[in-house]
Amino acid sequence: MREILGRRRRLLFRRKGMPAPLEAALTCATAWQWPVLPGAGLKTSGGRGDRGQGCACPDPECAVPGAHPFDPGLLAATTDARMVRWWWANRPAAPIVMATGGTAPCAVSLPAAAGERALVALDQMGMRLGPVVATPTRWSLLVAPYTLERLGELLFAKDWVPSSLRFHGEGGYLVLPPSEAVGGQVRWERAPLPGSASPWLPDVEAVVDALVEASTSAPDGGSRLAY
Repeated sequence: MREILGRRRRLLFRRKGMPAPLEAALTCATAWQWPVLPGAGLKTSGGRGDRGQGCACPDPECAVPGAHPFDPGLLAATTDARMVRWWWANRPAAPIVMATGGTAPCAVSLPAAAGERALVALDQMGMRLGPVVATPTRWSLLVAPYTLERLGELLFAKDWVPSSLRFHGEGGYLVLPPSEAVGGQVRWERAPLPGSASPWLPDVEAVVDALVEASTSAPDGGSRLAY
């Protein structure tokens, strides 16, 4: 069963007349109990609030412009509706950053082109996926929370894991839709179903097993998930 909405997916965060980022942040924090905070965002250029391509943080060589915590820091992530409203009232276009791990989802990400191919392969295998976040550079498959110890044991037991995979676990973060970062919009490739229940999430081991199988069984000899 796919966690997709078709036409309704576009309406997921367009309720109650709220700006989309605030409504999305409140849905994550209060309906799903995912701790969030505003990301650094993009710096403005010109007098009309047009956002440029650089990060609003002080680092001129920022590796992930706009798409990371800065002020407040990651430890400030919360599910408190009052705090979320205050943050986005002051910074209405701020990216939505979710602190991964603990009781919140974790994620497995891979390069965008590889992610698109991998999802096709996983669908053909009958793998049930949860929400999938897509940025212009990487796709992230949300998974159930796991500890760093469990991840270490899982990877140690594998003969080989694609080097293109990244793991967003305890102490990490993920930028969620409908945020804007350098290169384009963050969007749901597989959107959570709307409603009060927290979205269903697959186990990290099942996702990694399926990704390894999709890569090693590819006719190209395993480069399906490469950069």
